[in-house]
Amino acid sequence: MVERAAGQGVATLALTDHDTTAGVAEAQSAAHAHGLRLVTGVELSVLWQRRTFHIVGLGMDLGDPVLQSGLGRMQRARQQRGEEIGKRLERAGLQGAFEGARSVAGGAEITRAHYARWMVETGVVRGYEQAFRRYLRRGQVGYVHGDWVAMEEGIDWIRAAGGIAVLAHPLGYSLTGAWLRRVLEAFTAAGGGGIEVCCGTSPAPWQVEKLGGWCRRFGLYASIGSDFHGPGHPSRELGAAPALPTDLPPVVEALRS
Repeated sequence: MVERAAGQGVATLALTDHDTTAGVAEAQSAAHAHGLRLVTGVELSVLWQRRTFHIVGLGMDLGDPVLQSGLGRMQRARQQRGEEIGKRLERAGLQGAFEGARSVAGGAEITRAHYARWMVETGVVRGYEQAFRRYLRRGQVGYVHGDWVAMEEGIDWIRAAGGIAVLAHPLGYSLTGAWLRRVLEAFTAAGGGGIEVCCGTSPAPWQVEKLGGWCRRFGLYASIGSDFHGPGHPSRELGAAPALPTDLPPVVEALRS
């Protein structure tokens, strides 16, 4: 991934895997070899008002015991969820779903994305979006609600490790403007410091402007995220997200200070 980012002209990169920092040390070594700046990161799955949100942590001390204890708890929850998704899919007739996803994961905690990739590779569906729409999205047979941490506690873990908490892809939760305002009020009250203004799920100019408005309103740092999940996944290419509006304070400046 780091080599791919370097080839795309990326100068500063954060690896933000879901609920684990296991790949960061290897990414740091690769970034040094390619002349990139690697920011430590993680993406936490959190709950607020019984809804799931994703909070990116940036610039953390990965040795912090509060953070790593919390991530261990999240990984156990992910393992249980991954196994339950497999059981539900197999009951629905997709035999070998769990073993297939485990093979795709290659030793990582199994996620819905691994099941989606297995479905695509075995011809069950034509693409990732169809896998989620037919099997993995909320309300479908393979959806399992995650036993995630409360948003406030997740932000506490990030801050305890000296990091900045960033709300990932704010327009990706199908919220009304009033709901998003409530989320941002709770997020900032809990110590959240930034939001993704330019991201893979919200690349259109009007979306960037809308998110920039929320950033200004709440006095938050602005972040760029590709939401890159690997070649073949329908996510934005590394380095291809639009530029931040020039009047917004970029989160990378906060990390430098």
